[in-house]
Amino acid sequence: MSFSPPVLLSTSSVFPEPTSAAFATAASLGYDGVEVMVWTDAVSQDAAALQVLADHYGQPVRSVHAPCLLITQRVWSPDPWERLRRSAALASTLGAPTVVVHPPFTWQREYARGFADGLSRLRDEYPDVAFAVENMYPVRMARRVFVPYAPGWDPTTSGYDAYTLDLSHCAAARVDALAMADAMGTNLAHVHLGDGSGEGHDEHLVPGRGAQPCGPLLTSLAERGFTGSVAVEVATRRAANRAAREADLAEALAFARTHLGAAAGAKP
Repeated sequence: MSFSPPVLLSTSSVFPEPTSAAFATAASLGYDGVEVMVWTDAVSQDAAALQVLADHYGQPVRSVHAPCLLITQRVWSPDPWERLRRSAALASTLGAPTVVVHPPFTWQREYARGFADGLSRLRDEYPDVAFAVENMYPVRMARRVFVPYAPGWDPTTSGYDAYTLDLSHCAAARVDALAMADAMGTNLAHVHLGDGSGEGHDEHLVPGRGAQPCGPLLTSLAERGFTGSVAVEVATRRAANRAAREADLAEALAFARTHLGAAAGAKP
């Protein structure tokens, strides 16, 4: 029996091109679908527009990344619960089974205090959606280290029903992705595939270009009982042109398929 979780293209991987470009790129390169990063691009916030793109390019939306970044704190609403609720509604409408969410920032005290209970209530409201909490990383500046997340950057220390494993974040935190996957256990629901050198900042390199065990992690997913999807989330903003960007994204897709194929005992 083959092991073939869908390999998605995150819309963040074509930045600074718009959301629509990710669907076109995913289709031309042969991805299995798209992860939508909800941000200031109006299309990323619009279920009807996203459905039109999904239908036109044959690229279903299989995961939605809630607007948790510093630059998206005003998308939809300044209230983090409203942003998460609307992300869940977007995912449910599009048939995407996963919403990726970051741990709260330290200054979001009320949100952080009720985070676990709030996720539980949202699961009751949207039973077809998994809220997969993503591992983050401490910030290193001028020989100082601080953690901007509450209660911390590692969600497994608190415990949640579903997790997103981000390999670039593992590199930035200087932890091994295989160890993080072990800590997430059977609640590992989604993977952000990227790489990092371990220099202490978030790089989102094409997998295989950094120091994380990206290949072994993908190969291990079958024995972990993984039933989610793998989203390629790499930084291509410095690509010289669209052809160079697409070459990077084609390389990332080939890497994922090769190692997932190895997990199934199939030929790459």
